[in-house]
Amino acid sequence: MDSDGEATPGTVRTQGWEQWREYTPDPTADLPRILGAALGAFAEHGYHGTSIRDVASAAGLSVPGLYHHFRSKQEILRAVMDAAMDELLGRSEAALRDAGDEPDARFDALVESFVRFHMFRRPQAFVGSSEIRSLEPENRAAYVARRDAAQRLLEEVVAQGAASGVFATEHPDEVARAISSLCVGVASWYRPDGPSTPDQIVERHRVLARRMAGAPA
Repeated sequence: MDSDGEATPGTVRTQGWEQWREYTPDPTADLPRILGAALGAFAEHGYHGTSIRDVASAAGLSVPGLYHHFRSKQEILRAVMDAAMDELLGRSEAALRDAGDEPDARFDALVESFVRFHMFRRPQAFVGSSEIRSLEPENRAAYVARRDAAQRLLEEVVAQGAASGVFATEHPDEVARAISSLCVGVASWYRPDGPSTPDQIVERHRVLARRMAGAPA
């Protein structure tokens, strides 16, 4: 991080996210200025439809000023996607710490963390899904590995529940993938002005996820 508070090339801003249920209304609030500007542009126009000049203008910088912080548009995309994964993993790991050791409590906390992230970080979720194809091979491999690490958190809690008899499923890996898709899908339809509150949506998804895992709701 440089003296202007922007990420230096190859780095992103990270934080603890211990208050994992709490989200700022602005999904770019925790991002450095350039990454927030890029996230909005990529979500609206796509990576290939966004120029370096577009990002610089949205960030209030000249093009040379932007290049002081990042060497390329590809590097900005990688930083945007890494920042989103930092947050998802950070919040989910905090949720698991809060939940303790019981498999059902850990399951509920992780499902809630995934649902809340995809409600309140819809631009990150959209770019993280739609722009994997735009990452260069090395960047794509690194991002997919981190995405798989998030999926493994869910696979592990479902497997723990099945091993302890809390969940009746005989196919924990398949159930974990289905639950992940359920949670990720929230980003495609959730609207802050919709008829259901975030807490109501979390509770309904917790019940659905438990039923998928073969546990009492």
